[in-house]
Amino acid sequence: MTVQLTKISAGDIEAESFRIIESEFNYTKRAELDYPTFKVIQRVIHATGDFAFGDNMRFASGAIARGIENLKAGKNILTDVTMVASGISKPTLSRWGGQAICKVADPEIAAQAKKLGKTRSETAINELLDESIGIVAIGNAPTALVEAVRVVKERFPINPPLIIGVPVGFVNAPESKDLLVDENNCYITALGRKGGSPVAAAIVNALMKLAME
Repeated sequence: MTVQLTKISAGDIEAESFRIIESEFNYTKRAELDYPTFKVIQRVIHATGDFAFGDNMRFASGAIARGIENLKAGKNILTDVTMVASGISKPTLSRWGGQAICKVADPEIAAQAKKLGKTRSETAINELLDESIGIVAIGNAPTALVEAVRVVKERFPINPPLIIGVPVGFVNAPESKDLLVDENNCYITALGRKGGSPVAAAIVNALMKLAME
């Protein structure tokens, strides 16, 4: 068998990838999807190569607009693991003055988590989720998502941050996302077992791209 590679310049690869996704996904025939929602899904598919996200992603009403609003206001993004923070475009985020924050590796967080018998991600969310946070991006730890839902409900009944809840896995990952949908009104998630840090970062990056339009 002869393998035929696409002849394309390095600078055109991303644009061609997005063109292929748009062509195969054909979002204009999905009446339930508007342009911003598709752009978020498109970037997630680009990050994963998985068109299943076109069916399992869920968006609370106004969630995308809230995320964009908070980005433009210079609010920070709190993540559950370093990999999510690393995947967020820092040059783009810095144009509005916000930062991607993850303290899961801090010794103080580790000590507090051990004392309380909780995960470090869960403890970091509790300690750091304050009014400076505009987006909480959870890509790995279901415990962190459950804690984010609880803390937001308790501390921010009005104008809550956007919660991007896409932890991946088999133990409590699907359940934590169901809890997010049931008990929060400002979320973006992907139901079921699929998700991960690249998905959480892709959603944030998609929101930043939309904010620049």
